Amino acid sequence: MPHRRDRVWLFDLDDTLHDAGGAAMPGINAAMGEYVQHELALSKDDADALRRHYWRRYGATLLGLVRHHGVDPAHFLHQTHLLPGLEGRLRRHPHDVAALARLRGRKFILTNAPRVYAERVLAELGLRRHFNGVVCIEDMRMFGQLRPKPDLRMFRRLSARLKVHPSRCVLVEDTLAHQKSARQLGMTTVWMQRWAKHGAAHGAAHGASGQKVGVYLHRKPAYVCARIVSLQQLMRLP
Repeated sequence: MPHRRDRVWLFDLDDTLHDAGGAAMPGINAAMGEYVQHELALSKDDADALRRHYWRRYGATLLGLVRHHGVDPAHFLHQTHLLPGLEGRLRRHPHDVAALARLRGRKFILTNAPRVYAERVLAELGLRRHFNGVVCIEDMRMFGQLRPKPDLRMFRRLSARLKVHPSRCVLVEDTLAHQKSARQLGMTTVWMQRWAKHGAAHGAAHGASGQKVGVYLHRKPAYVCARIVSLQQLMRLP
């Protein structure tokens, strides 16, 4: 693991820095279902089945909608992340701000969520000033196509943009598929499990089964370097 002063920390947002499963995901899940039903003229059951299919095939429902139905990504992201009253539902761990302030090295948000939503959440939680930058799904384009997590090419390009070797990067993330790709490049992977049960709702909101959480909850996959339940534990990494 790189020396603390030389590390570049890549933090996921939802279910890593806040309890998205309790605050945002039910609304996003409902909005995505309604969007697919309306735009493709499908029943609820057919829309849900299509979302699951695209999640399994592409890792994100949006990628399937863009590729096969010509959906405008910006319109989809805007409509599915309006979330009225979100700020009143957001919660953070009381020690997160102090932990981030003490963490040595550059820190970035790396999220598949849209920028407006990410900035909204960070501002309400009072965490934005602790990060050097925010990398959102809009920033994950290559050759005109979206390449969100867990795309290996995106991770490689990001490390080049940040002018840092992947071995100096630490990905703090709740989604195992994303960690698996990052580890292939040599990044250090830290699995946040504080909201693991709600993480199943997070997966469901994007068309996944949620089973990834239950299957691995009590054992650490080989590509995960460490498991944590609070940001304070990052200070004790080797």
